[in-house]
Amino acid sequence: MSASLASTATRSGGKAVVVLQSNYIPWKGYFDLIHDADLFVFYDDVQFTKNDWRNRNRIKTASGSKWLTIPVGTGTDRQVCEVEMADPRWQSSHWDSLRQAYGKQPFFKHYRPFFEGVYLGQRWHSLSDLNQTLIKRIATELLGITTRFEDSRAYAAQGAKLDRLLHLLSLTGAQRYITGPAARDYIDAARFVEHGIELTWKDYSGYPVYEQAHPPFEHGVSILDLLFSVGPDAPRYIWGWREGGSS
Repeated sequence: MSASLASTATRSGGKAVVVLQSNYIPWKGYFDLIHDADLFVFYDDVQFTKNDWRNRNRIKTASGSKWLTIPVGTGTDRQVCEVEMADPRWQSSHWDSLRQAYGKQPFFKHYRPFFEGVYLGQRWHSLSDLNQTLIKRIATELLGITTRFEDSRAYAAQGAKLDRLLHLLSLTGAQRYITGPAARDYIDAARFVEHGIELTWKDYSGYPVYEQAHPPFEHGVSILDLLFSVGPDAPRYIWGWREGGSS
C-alpha cells in the first residue's frame, strides 16, 4: 500500500489509537477524536509549550470570545506532566467567568453541580492531573464515550519526536492511528506504512451549528459551550450527526 493510500484510508477494522497531549477544557473536536478511538493515550511526558491549549481555552461572552488561562509560571524547560499550579485563585475566577457567560444557558443548572465540584470542590496542583481528570469525566460521564484511557508514561517509549510516537504506538498494539490535520506538519506517512500502522486524518468539517450564546457562532470554543447550550444532546453535535443519531 502506498503512503498516500495509507494516510487517507478509513477502515473500521483494527485497534484504533489516538495519542494526544491533554488540553484544558478542550473543544468538541478533541472529544470527537476520543470517540473514534479504541484507546486514547495522554501524551503528557513531552515538552510543555507556552500560550497553547494545554493551559487555556476560549469561551463565548457578551463581549466576544474570552480566554480562560491557568497561570502556570514562565518556566520552559519542563514537560506537561511537570507543570504545577502554585496559585489556586484561578479556580474561583474561572468558575465566576463560566457563571457569567453561561448562567442563562438552558443546561447550565443541569451541569452546575459537576463543574462547581471541579472548580470549587478541590484544590488542583498538577496541570496534567486536572486536564486528564476533566477530559475523562466529561467524556465518560457527560458524553457517554466508552473509549479506554491510558497515560504514555506507563509505556516508557524510547526515541525522539516521530520515532518515539511510533514506538509508543507499537507498544500499544495500534493497528490504526487517528490524528488531526495539524499533525501534517511533522507526520511522515511512509514511516507508518513501514510500521504496519494505518494512518487516518481526522476531518473536523461539517459540525452542525446550535443555538449558541452571544453570536456570531463559533465552533472553536471549549466543549463547555456545547454542553451548557444543548445538554445531553451534545453527542449528536459532535459525532451523532454523521451517523443519523446521538451515539
